Amino acid sequence: MCKIKHLFFFLFFFLFSFCNEDEFVLSSENISSYKPLLENKNIALVVNQTSLINKTHLVDTLISLHLNLVKIFSPEHGFRGELDAGKAINDTIDLNSGLPIISLYGKNKKPTMEHLKDIDVILFDIQDVGARFYTYISTLHYVMESASENNIPLIILDRPNPNGHYCDGPVLDLKYKSFVGMHPIPVVHGMTIGEYAQMINGEKWISKKCDLTVIPMINYNRKMFYSLPIKPSPNLPNSKSINLYPSLCFFEGTNISVGRGTDYPFQHFGAPYLDYEYSFTPISGPGSKYPKYENQICFGIDLKNEKEYFSGINLEWLIKSYNECPDKNSFFNNFFDKLAGSDKLRKQIISNMSIEDIKLSWQDDLLEFKKKRKKYLIY
Repeated sequence: MCKIKHLFFFLFFFLFSFCNEDEFVLSSENISSYKPLLENKNIALVVNQTSLINKTHLVDTLISLHLNLVKIFSPEHGFRGELDAGKAINDTIDLNSGLPIISLYGKNKKPTMEHLKDIDVILFDIQDVGARFYTYISTLHYVMESASENNIPLIILDRPNPNGHYCDGPVLDLKYKSFVGMHPIPVVHGMTIGEYAQMINGEKWISKKCDLTVIPMINYNRKMFYSLPIKPSPNLPNSKSINLYPSLCFFEGTNISVGRGTDYPFQHFGAPYLDYEYSFTPISGPGSKYPKYENQICFGIDLKNEKEYFSGINLEWLIKSYNECPDKNSFFNNFFDKLAGSDKLRKQIISNMSIEDIKLSWQDDLLEFKKKRKKYLIY
């Protein structure tokens, strides 16, 4: 009986260990892989509300490990991730830790020499969503540039890309470079933020190479579904909105609302002039002050129960909305070409080009991008 018991426990622990071998582990959770790189160093963090280790903020975790945190840099939406898109953010103090928070979405988008004069290492841990116009990768660019100019090593704690299962969209023409598109990549790039940093270095998108270390995740697969434990920004509250975001964000450059100021941003769209039964009314509130068509009834399409897990950009909604706009000259605004990465998509829609032909026009650039991307992939 005793032998059977021992055999049972052996089998149990063997199976448990085997299962653990395939367990997905965030790089931030694998503290032993990066703690030695931080010890006895003055540390600056680039973090926001997504920088969690098992529901505990990275700041609190590192303080508990008696590491010497000096300051925090925060991206668009702020350290707590509660502020409106596009809203300039002032420097402040983290009340929990007493650390100064330097905004990288205010008077500076890039850490200055003065900001970094007492820093030995920068640690970057922010959840991205894999779209060119989502500005956390632009913040990454400027952090890498400043780190390289000031000879400070940068460590990235890698996180999954919830849209990492595909690449799609027009590649940016650098004549249209802006903070919502800094590099010649497609709208959906299919890379983790660590892989993306390696591409910034390798393609020489910054003038001097950054001393970069990417802490990889364990057992990550870019085809795996990953549900974010906390929303990465105020208007991306769940996996559905994140999956729809690359398709619906084009509407930000038009007179169509994507539901900012409602309970379901980036899960429906509409305008007062569209002719649909479904409707919503945007109202001003936290994370969405003064939304498009505030207090006006918008008629449109409800996507929150859409079952498809998109693996490509949907242009049907955009083109249909343009065709139904009574005043075509009012449909696009000056922001659209920045989001699209050139004026081509706007001109293609105006000229009534088919979706198939529009997407065909992307393919050569997408193929070339994927060839370049391949050497920077970790997973």
